[in-house]
Amino acid sequence: MSIDNNLYEKSIKILTDLIAFKTISGQDNSNLIDYCEKILNNIGIDTFKVYDDDKKRVNLFGTLKAKNQSTKKPIILSGHTDVVPVSKGWSSDPFVATIKNDKLYGRGSCDMKGFIACTLAYAPIFKESNLDRDLHFCYTFDEETACIGAPLLIEELKKREIKNGICIIGEPTKMKIIDAHKGMNEYTVHFGGLAGHSSKPHLGVNAAEYATRYVGKLLEIREELKKRVQKDSIFDPPHSTLSIGGIKGGIAHNVIADKCSVEWETRPVVKEDGEFVTKEIDKYANEVLLPEMKKVFPDSYIKKEVIGEVVGFNRLDESEACEFVSNITGDNSREVVSFGTEAGLFQELGISTVVCGPGSIEQAHKIDEFIELNEMKKCLKFLEGVKSKSTLN
Repeated sequence: MSIDNNLYEKSIKILTDLIAFKTISGQDNSNLIDYCEKILNNIGIDTFKVYDDDKKRVNLFGTLKAKNQSTKKPIILSGHTDVVPVSKGWSSDPFVATIKNDKLYGRGSCDMKGFIACTLAYAPIFKESNLDRDLHFCYTFDEETACIGAPLLIEELKKREIKNGICIIGEPTKMKIIDAHKGMNEYTVHFGGLAGHSSKPHLGVNAAEYATRYVGKLLEIREELKKRVQKDSIFDPPHSTLSIGGIKGGIAHNVIADKCSVEWETRPVVKEDGEFVTKEIDKYANEVLLPEMKKVFPDSYIKKEVIGEVVGFNRLDESEACEFVSNITGDNSREVVSFGTEAGLFQELGISTVVCGPGSIEQAHKIDEFIELNEMKKCLKFLEGVKSKSTLN
């Protein structure tokens, strides 16, 4: 494919810079956002920021106004700036971009700083083009932890009456069209009991044991979810899922655990499945477990912490976003994925949304994460198509 070499090299340079920012989920991403904002502001693109409560994690939204406004809907190019933590075993420094055998290695290279780098590299070309629709640049925080950042931005978009358009979320799909995925609800449940000597368990309230019973109930509910499978489900597995992420508690073999926590998630095919899970497990915790705990120790507690509740991304019979991307790529196929994205949040706002970006999800979150250099070129070529469909004929 024919891509200007200077543009390509610029995208690689920006990606190298982005990887160097250690924007692990839950941590400060402000330096990366400042870097992105500077690139956009320097070419005259207006931006605004939406912060979390601590003013350390931030979303960025930029708008390039059309030179000749038409009836075409605005385009939103969206990506998350956070990356998952790094484990041991990397062949190179995960925060130093390394090119080898036509692949660029580094944490976040494919998920999803590659897409962000391409949009920033292409921004000056958009700026110099005779656009007949507005173009937005959207960079969020903490997508990897139940999409914590995007809802804050969505609320700001509502206030600013930005509720219309076509949103392209550049998650790694090898530039294939993704038009559906399940929802994603994440919770941590904290159990508080009464410590004591293990030789007299009846005098204490064992938080670990109650947490175990709680997990047992979740596994029963998981089996029920399999019976609630939707007819003609497009997902694999076809039903809503539930998974236990971890159980933490206790300090010694011979001490009754007074603290324990359970981390779990459910990925509902439909919203009703998520509501079913919540209703059943909350009822069991509040009507069965907690009364037993309080009978021995009145200050016992079960507290459910909502890490995030992200709506699913629903397949529609007609999708303006999918049609827009298909007309550029020439690929009319649509696929579903098992991983979650911010797509459902934009869709819920009334914005036609599609997931399509460079890189393979098979490389995401792994040791020696990489993006094939050809995927960067494919993304730049795609953005050329976005420009073509956003300028006066």
